[in-house]
Parts: sequence; structure tokens; C-alpha cells
Amino acid sequence: MFIADIFSMILRLAELAFSAIIAGINGQYLHAVRNSDSWDQGRFIYTEVVAGIAIFLSIIWLFPFAGSFVHWPVDILISVCWFVVFGLLVNALNGTCGYVFDWGNVSFRSGDQCGKWKAVIAFAFLSAICWLVSAVIGLIWVRDHETRAYRRRNWYRSRV
Repeated sequence: MFIADIFSMILRLAELAFSAIIAGINGQYLHAVRNSDSWDQGRFIYTEVVAGIAIFLSIIWLFPFAGSFVHWPVDILISVCWFVVFGLLVNALNGTCGYVFDWGNVSFRSGDQCGKWKAVIAFAFLSAICWLVSAVIGLIWVRDHETRAYRRRNWYRSRV
């Protein structure tokens, strides 16, 4: 299972990087609109909370050990949270920045806010996919180890 450990570490690093990018861009926007009503910024606050939780969990589960694969239900939950972020942000753009999947102006540093939001949307989708793949790998690992651990012995081959 060495390959699964390496692949799990790569996925956790990607999850950490994507969450940090989202938290940075979204945090910059929240700082810029800090004097506005918080109800208007609810979806962006939710995005920041999900990014913070994802950063925390990906750091904790970054290092490979056998117990890191049994957290697949939490991986599914975080993946669902990222898909919700994706949907909320696509809904927030509502066509004001052009077609959502037109990645021509995706940027991090320019003053183009539409490019920054498209970057956040793209990384939210990629993060959701990474968390989902981590959950599938964890589920496969757990199912494989459960079938190996339980082997019923016949009564006539008992050592007692």
C-alpha cells in the first residue's frame, strides 16, 4: 500500500494548496468589504470557513499512517461542502463576469475581481474533486483491510 500512501500525501498537499489559495483570495475580498453587512457576504464567509476547516484537516492528515485512511466519511463531507461553495459562488456571479467556465481571465494578482472569483471557483471545484478522490481511496483501503482481517475458521481446524 506504499503507492496509496504516496498518492494520499499528494492529494492532501493539493487539498492544502487549493484551500490556502481560496482562503487568501477570499480573505482579501472580505477584508476589502469589511464595513458592509455580513448577511450580504454570507456565502463568502462560508467559503472562508470551509477553507479554514479544509486547511486544518489536510495538515492533520497530511502525514501517511494507517489511520489516515479511515477518515473517508469526513472527506466526503468536506467534498460536499466544497461543492456547495462552488455552487454558491457560481450563483453569486450570476453571469456578471461572463460565462463561468471561460477561464481566459483567471488571475491571482491583477486588479480584475472577475478573474479572482473565477480562480476561487476553479480551485473550489478542484478541491472538491481532491477530497472526493481521497474519500474513495480511503473507502477502498478500509474495505480491503476489513476483508483481510476477518477470516472465519472452521471448527475442526481450531487450535484450542
